[in-house]
Amino acid sequence: MKKYNIYKHIGNLSQLNNEWIKELNFISWDDREPVYDIRTWNTEHTAYGKGVTLIASQMAILKILLNEMTTF
Repeated sequence: MKKYNIYKHIGNLSQLNNEWIKELNFISWDDREPVYDIRTWNTEHTAYGKGVTLIASQMAILKILLNEMTTF
């Protein structure tokens, strides 16, 4: 298991039937620079699933793209 530090919990996206929660966090993995991270976590944050990480510039582009969308 990788070392991680959740600097800021930004929000929950959904809760799965197995009690795991898909979250958006600002997190550092293995003492690297913090990134924005979307993945599922158990309620104690002791186990996690596969996820997607974005650096700040990618997150800014994603925000622009989402704001430009008219339907989801």
